[in-house]
Amino acid sequence: MKACKNVSEYTNGEMDNQSDGKRDLLMIVGPCSAESENQLRTTASMIRRSKVPVSFFRAGVWKPRSQPGNFEGAGDAALEWLKNIRDEFHLPLITEVANARHVELVLEAGFDAVWIGARTTVNPFYVQEIADALKGVNKPVFVKNPVSPDLNLWLGAIERIEEQISGTVYPIHRGFSVTGNSRFRNRPVWQIPIELKTRRPDLNLICDPSHIAGRREYIQEVAQKALDLNFGGLMVETHHNPDAALSDAGQQVLPTALREIFLELKFREYVELTDEKAEALSSFREQIDKLDVHLLELLAERMEISSKIGEWKHDNSVSVLQPERWSFILKRAQSRGGDMGLSREFLDQLFKAIHDESIDRQTTLPRHFGAKKNVSNERNG
Repeated sequence: MKACKNVSEYTNGEMDNQSDGKRDLLMIVGPCSAESENQLRTTASMIRRSKVPVSFFRAGVWKPRSQPGNFEGAGDAALEWLKNIRDEFHLPLITEVANARHVELVLEAGFDAVWIGARTTVNPFYVQEIADALKGVNKPVFVKNPVSPDLNLWLGAIERIEEQISGTVYPIHRGFSVTGNSRFRNRPVWQIPIELKTRRPDLNLICDPSHIAGRREYIQEVAQKALDLNFGGLMVETHHNPDAALSDAGQQVLPTALREIFLELKFREYVELTDEKAEALSSFREQIDKLDVHLLELLAERMEISSKIGEWKHDNSVSVLQPERWSFILKRAQSRGGDMGLSREFLDQLFKAIHDESIDRQTTLPRHFGAKKNVSNERNG
């Protein structure tokens, strides 16, 4: 494991006058994709005038799109545009790489960092190819989480890169593609990056609120949530004319709006609690602990009943999955839980987990019931 560099090592001096920890926040900003040299120059100029702090100027050169026919980036030609932008505005460059050829071209162009996208992280073969191409490189490499909520896959990609480079690896949380209702483009599932940080406290997490939100009006909220969870940086898409952007227009913001987002961010610092505050917090935690035990008891009781239902369904040849009943349970939870101040997204995740466990019990336990009955019949015979 390599120790993380201080994020301020990658800033370009624009955060020197910031306070409340903002000078240490790694900021990766720029358009979703490089559309033209004029677009890049205009955006970079607006970023400069807005005094948005920049650790790296980002722009996708090769864009993996879900469907053919959509703008897939300007390709190799954009590398020269970005080099000109770096020379003119003195901005460190970063772009996405998806194969060994991309790595070769980007390193040849002298880029300061690269990131590996979510669609690439899902495939260990792709990641290993990139890792081999980066062997010995002393540059930061950023690894986005895979599209699916698979922590081991994400961690495996990070470790493959770590084994080959001498620079620092940074995980980027950009949300996950999962079923269920969510106002976000990609559901955050914050438990996964939290677990990553628990397993690897040496890693400095970066958040991509643009891809989580999918809509510019949610970026501030997601960015603040990330900072509340001690993330060390943000990757935010900004464009000189977001509505006219050729890719991901809805989630890009003007550089002036990005500046406002940055200034609104609240930073929390770890502080030693006084005896009085520690006592007050301890009281709250005791209440939580009691409620957690009660929740576990209720869940165990519910699963016991679910097992009995599974036995009854088995004996009466009734299908385990009853879609109408499940739909009723979920809608009831959303309605009553909403009245209690619980978010729909939380309720969806909670009851889906409960339902999945119930289904698992009802599809596995009947075999056990059948075995018990056969033994009983043999003894009676």
